[in-house]
Amino acid sequence: MTSRADIDVRLITESEFADWNRALNTGFLNAPTSPQEVVDARRRHFLPGRLLGAFDDGRCVATFRSFAQELTAVGGATVSAAAVTNVTVTATHRRRGLLTRMMTGELAAAKDNGDVVATLIAAEYPIYGRYGFGPATSATEWTVDVPRTGLDPRRSVPDDGGRIDLVDGEDVHKLGPDLHERLRRARPGAVSRTDVWWRLATGALRFHPTWSEPCFAVYRSAAGEVEGMVAYTADDTWGDAKQPLNTVSVKWLIGVTPAAERALWHYLCSIDWVVKVKSGWRAPDDLLPHFLPDPRAAAVTTQADWLWVRILDVVKALEARTYEAPGALVLEVSDGGGLAGGRYRLQASEDGTGSCTPTTGSADLTLDVAELATLWLGDESAVRLAALGRVREERAGAARQADALLRTSRRPWCPDMF
Repeated sequence: MTSRADIDVRLITESEFADWNRALNTGFLNAPTSPQEVVDARRRHFLPGRLLGAFDDGRCVATFRSFAQELTAVGGATVSAAAVTNVTVTATHRRRGLLTRMMTGELAAAKDNGDVVATLIAAEYPIYGRYGFGPATSATEWTVDVPRTGLDPRRSVPDDGGRIDLVDGEDVHKLGPDLHERLRRARPGAVSRTDVWWRLATGALRFHPTWSEPCFAVYRSAAGEVEGMVAYTADDTWGDAKQPLNTVSVKWLIGVTPAAERALWHYLCSIDWVVKVKSGWRAPDDLLPHFLPDPRAAAVTTQADWLWVRILDVVKALEARTYEAPGALVLEVSDGGGLAGGRYRLQASEDGTGSCTPTTGSADLTLDVAELATLWLGDESAVRLAALGRVREERAGAARQADALLRTSRRPWCPDMF
């Protein structure tokens, strides 16, 4: 067996991209060799200094990619993030510390670069907590039983004076980025999208040779303003006696007003031959069920953690967000990675802004940097974490005070997989 020291972990060169791509495919259980047009499309993601590989005797056996991202904090301000993705270790080279070498190097570089947080979507829960990441948002998927909704299938026109129009990928690429910007500025947990994201979503750029074009629909308000957009596909299922039993699957849906969301969901439930609508990953407090006359028609299919956050700069992270109530709290933050530990005093003002400074005062709460990430976007309760032994109260009532400061009226949501 090759020793750990003999495995070279380094930034890859562009000439090594095809080998890196093969290792990525292998790690995700896909065919190792991609068609050349797919390799060329993926090569658009190549950014010098952001792709890591581990090489054993010249062969890539682990992959890691990061890219610049903006993450919306509570209150609408954004922070710079190092988004982590494409993480694989080939089965023949597990338990040799390759992920640790790649991750610790990336986090240190991100902090040096001035990033406030790092982010990722975790396929497996137990892996990333040891690097200081904590689950900061959740996502829920519903399946709507269309005949049970109580909606009149003949009424597909919005009753608020707006309209639904079918559009093509070119329209989506033109209208979508501005619409998404409006959404992400208003939703804690949302992240920025690149032009490559929109090109992939509309088929202008294809990573998979079997890519199938979805249908696109846009909601325009009575004033003619684009306020919502959806991409969806449908299967081709027939029951006995030639009965159509098709399912619509939502790839993504953006609505910047409740009226836009309601109109788009009602539209999807009005399509001929459709008996089920799969919502795709939505916020756990999404209004979808309550847009239906019978909310029970929308059954939860899956609920899971989604965006994980690793705080790199406690002061900037806590000062970027707003707070639900005034108050002060001293946090003792432990960080095994040595990047963000310390004791900090958080002071929230009447206007919702906060200041954070290092302090030598007595701590009110002691917690790991991963638990701070879980609390930061307002989706978790310090009282619950204290009950689980993941937060320790140094002063009676401090966890309840933390909840009064940190928790939010609507839950954070990250609409994106990356």
